[in-house]
Amino acid sequence: MNLLQRLEHYIVTNMRPLRDLYYSLPVIRELSAANIVAKMQLVETLKLTNPHFKDPKRLLMYGAQYLSQNFEDGMIEEIFRRIPPANRSFVEIGSGTGFENNTVSLLASGWNGWWIEGGSDNCVNLRKELAKKPSLGKRIKVEHSLASPVNIKQLFERLEIPREVDLFSLDIDLDTYHIWAALPDFRPRVVVVEYNGGISPSVEWISPWRPERTWDNSQVFGASLKAFEILGRKHGYSLVGCDLTGLNAFFVRNDLVGDLFAEPFTSENHYEPVRYNLTVRYGHRPGLFDDSHDPKSHLYQ
Repeated sequence: MNLLQRLEHYIVTNMRPLRDLYYSLPVIRELSAANIVAKMQLVETLKLTNPHFKDPKRLLMYGAQYLSQNFEDGMIEEIFRRIPPANRSFVEIGSGTGFENNTVSLLASGWNGWWIEGGSDNCVNLRKELAKKPSLGKRIKVEHSLASPVNIKQLFERLEIPREVDLFSLDIDLDTYHIWAALPDFRPRVVVVEYNGGISPSVEWISPWRPERTWDNSQVFGASLKAFEILGRKHGYSLVGCDLTGLNAFFVRNDLVGDLFAEPFTSENHYEPVRYNLTVRYGHRPGLFDDSHDPKSHLYQ
């Protein structure tokens, strides 16, 4: 996202009064509507012209946004249609506000999990919202912690995260690669990581880990898709797809892959270039769903 998009995202997710005023401005309403329409048209054009949408074994054609930031929800849903979940559990590191990430749709569907987030304001606000929905709060544990390759094993042990969960989602800019590399014995069925789509799919590149370093919003972050492909193979995972925006890569544990996904499982085959301009919320602003699986929440029975 560019600076203007980041400013808008911050306003929308953290400053409710200012957000409401922002969207009440007629010019903003008109620009937002036109922007959404233009992006929807571009997505439809890509579907018609990109050969990756023709192969049903690929995940791109199933991309959809329910509560995720981009098209991750539909792709995750399709993965678990092909390989049913074992225990309906997830872990997400870099969960943000909790209103819009890769696992909130699963939470709304009755899954259980852990959200690990480094932003204290995000955690405070999220816990306030969950306090209003206690039945929902029982299924999600929110941990305020700056995860690193040094502390991640101890963090998982303290939170009593099991060795095998269904989905592990990881997006913390600089250190995404290094944290997954530090978890060779963690065996989720599916892993979703943010890759650096600005780097050629044939180049193995990894941003060096330095404890004191923070991301400067430049192109220098994370790791290339090829680097993640090699790391995934080392851990026993196959790269099975990337989302349309060139942000997320999806891995499935080798014992579950079978002939369900498009081969070869290489970065050259599954790479999608950076299309950050397609990042848009297609519906209303995100929010935490009430626990629809609580029988008491259904008024008409």
